[in-house]
Amino acid sequence: MAIEDVISEVKGKVWQIEAKVGDTVEEDDPVIVLESMKMEIPVGAPSDGKVKEIFVKQGDPVDEGQVVATIET
Repeated sequence: MAIEDVISEVKGKVWQIEAKVGDTVEEDDPVIVLESMKMEIPVGAPSDGKVKEIFVKQGDPVDEGQVVATIET
């Protein structure tokens, strides 16, 4: 089994966490939702798998390119 990073493509603030550790997700399923420039931007799973770790909490600032979670594939 491999570990893949879930990476934010934009700078923003964590608005909502859609998945929790242990959840099974499919590619592109939202793991978290960011609020950036008054828009809600989902950060999706890079592939099918199980959420292994989430590194952010609701309200946390996130930078572009930051790893926000990992998926076990």
